[in-house]
Amino acid sequence: MSDRLTVFKTYKLYVGGKFPRSESGRVYEVTTKTSAAGAAGKGKWLANAPLASRKDARDAVVAARKAFGGWSGATAYNRGQVLYRVAEMLEGRRDQFTREVADAEGLSKSKAAAVVDATIDRWVWYAGWTDKIAQVVGGGNPVAGPFFNLSSPEPTGVVAVLAPQESSFLGLVSVLAPVIATGNTAIVVASENSPLPALSLAEVLATSDVPGGVVNVLSGRTAEIAAPLAAHQDVNAIDLAGADEVLAKELEIAAADNLKRVLRPQPVDYAETPGTDRLTAFLETKTVWHPTGSLGASGSSY
Repeated sequence: MSDRLTVFKTYKLYVGGKFPRSESGRVYEVTTKTSAAGAAGKGKWLANAPLASRKDARDAVVAARKAFGGWSGATAYNRGQVLYRVAEMLEGRRDQFTREVADAEGLSKSKAAAVVDATIDRWVWYAGWTDKIAQVVGGGNPVAGPFFNLSSPEPTGVVAVLAPQESSFLGLVSVLAPVIATGNTAIVVASENSPLPALSLAEVLATSDVPGGVVNVLSGRTAEIAAPLAAHQDVNAIDLAGADEVLAKELEIAAADNLKRVLRPQPVDYAETPGTDRLTAFLETKTVWHPTGSLGASGSSY
């Protein structure tokens, strides 16, 4: 029997529920890490990833804005169901992601499998929070006077997310899942050197009931893609998790032009159980006053 040629996978961007190549036509080489310590080096060639352009970033913002109304208007319980479905689909493709994470981060197969399991569990964690976070950060406020005063959290809008550079899958999901769990839509800039787990995650999202445009995934040079996102007037917030100190400062200055919410980069152990910080980072609080009617000596009346 003759030797069979391997069918190499073509990785693409994920924008508006579709899988385009970069409009620039550019690609760049993705290679394996050369050591478990994550040292940079020329490892084995894995794939050519699309090198997204400023135009791709702008297209992703348009897609995210278009999807925002439907996603933010869905019930929190429904969003939880959708996120749980993502975890189900990842469970079925566990071996593929184990291989990709091992190559991306220079891990042994067993360690990569542990990372993938933790990532699936992270989706389940945030799926469970979708219909509970409002009770934690919202509620009735005591006021002096015949009024009901109620505070309710609402999504900020379109959020640009710079995925962590070294944690290409668990870190990625740890910063993405809380953004969409609370009703925002996202543009994700994948890890520059290890984008393949993020690009494969896009394939899972496309078949997991996540509406097109809710998550848009770009790969390429982080600084090149992040600059137009930080300055974009229709991006409401940006998570700088994947930016170094110099880039983070430049992006924060650009983001100030339209008063974006900015989550600065900080040291995070993504293996630890997350709290609610990232869930609340991109929420706005709406407070409503409503008259209760007159207050008589025998109590309130309506």
